[in-house]
Amino acid sequence: MSDGQQNRSNRRPQGRPGGNRRPSPSRGPRGPVRTVQAARRVAFDVLRAVSDSDAYANLVLPIAIADAGLDPQDAALATELTYGTLRRRGTYDAIIAAAADRSTDDIDPAVRDALRLGVHQLLATRVASHAAVNESVNLVALEVGRGASSFANAVLRRVTRQSAEEWQEQIEREARSDDERLALRSAHPVWIIRALRRALAAEDRVDELDALLEADNVSPEVTLVALPGLAEPGEPRRPYAATAYGSPGGDPHRIVAGSGGAVRVQDEGSQLVALALAAAAPIGEGERWLDLCAGPGGKTALLAAIAHQHGVTVEANEVVPTRARLVRNALRAVPGDVIVHEADGRELAASRPGEFDRILVDAPCTGLGALRRRPEARWRKSPADVAELVPLQGELLSAAVDALAPGGIVAYVTCSPHLAETTGVVQDVLRSRDDLRVIDARAVVSEVGLAPIDLAGDGRSESGTVQLWPHRHGTDAMFLALLQRTPLGE
Repeated sequence: MSDGQQNRSNRRPQGRPGGNRRPSPSRGPRGPVRTVQAARRVAFDVLRAVSDSDAYANLVLPIAIADAGLDPQDAALATELTYGTLRRRGTYDAIIAAAADRSTDDIDPAVRDALRLGVHQLLATRVASHAAVNESVNLVALEVGRGASSFANAVLRRVTRQSAEEWQEQIEREARSDDERLALRSAHPVWIIRALRRALAAEDRVDELDALLEADNVSPEVTLVALPGLAEPGEPRRPYAATAYGSPGGDPHRIVAGSGGAVRVQDEGSQLVALALAAAAPIGEGERWLDLCAGPGGKTALLAAIAHQHGVTVEANEVVPTRARLVRNALRAVPGDVIVHEADGRELAASRPGEFDRILVDAPCTGLGALRRRPEARWRKSPADVAELVPLQGELLSAAVDALAPGGIVAYVTCSPHLAETTGVVQDVLRSRDDLRVIDARAVVSEVGLAPIDLAGDGRSESGTVQLWPHRHGTDAMFLALLQRTPLGE
């Protein structure tokens, strides 16, 4: 029987004919010893953690590299294999399905991840074909068994018979719509492509969609933040944020490790939205600030450093205990005491009416603005997540407004450009209240930026909100709205 016939006669996913037993590294004295290069082993293990445990690659990968003791060259290879495979997973699954003559849903998960890793090496890297095939087959043999490795070998050998361009043409011919073809070409789910198109259309810049999708598939530069009063930004700086730290010719991770926490990794977009809240109005003596959804604490630390320079009190809140610990760790380098609460942000804000002068609501969101650094999110999220998150986002923003003192300012921030999560939430809250006015966030961001920022012609200019973009600004797609509670006497 062919591989396809064999699968159709056996409804169990291909790859575990002998059950769940994990074989030893060797098949015995009569068979060859199976070995896998360390960088590929690390990449595969991270892919499995992402698939099996909903792990985040950016958190798991550094630990896996350290545990394996990889040298810089192998660490770079493991990083490229991991992120490259995750980014283009949808495209690779279509190729695997065509080469295997079956849906990837019918392939054992461990075998499927090994095939994805192998296809990435064959079609998107300079790795020799024989090495890509043999190492991937060995992974399957070690993880699943000999029968599954024969299946993986057959699939990967079929993949080698065509170039990347030929495979792309083949899978696109089978697409049912232009958006599905674009999804296969750009490795983005159709629903995300449509959401990004609508967000760009709101700025009359829908023609930038291809550039945005391409930017999502490029590894972002490592951007550092120098906490004000604790470190100097250095030269050359990034284009916009005054806190962005330049490290010419230096290892950014070594700089971070040697700074005692005064310099750390942070996207420039995240820096800009925090700086905008601090700059939205002159800072008064004795102000109280709150970061309502603080985890993992990067923006909290930046705000706390600014607050320390002005004698301002800062509190933070994070509902998830493990993330609250990250917030406390992020604050260790900042002088002064920042209380970190562990509560539902809606409940905390409701218990503190009228107490705070500035509140950051960095709301839980789909994270569609950070697909460059969290490529697995595009395959993990769905429209149902938007429907679930939007009510929570609105409730957090409304609760934050109630916790503002008269004249106080709230920054509503998401790392998503999805209109339902951005202007939709803000407009809903504005319609439900008569004690708010909009501060022109575009003017504030332009003021705190070191260089002109391309926000002109923004179709959202009437609402005064800001949408940053990876293809246009080199940042995550951060959204910002600044709202002020009506001062007394107005």
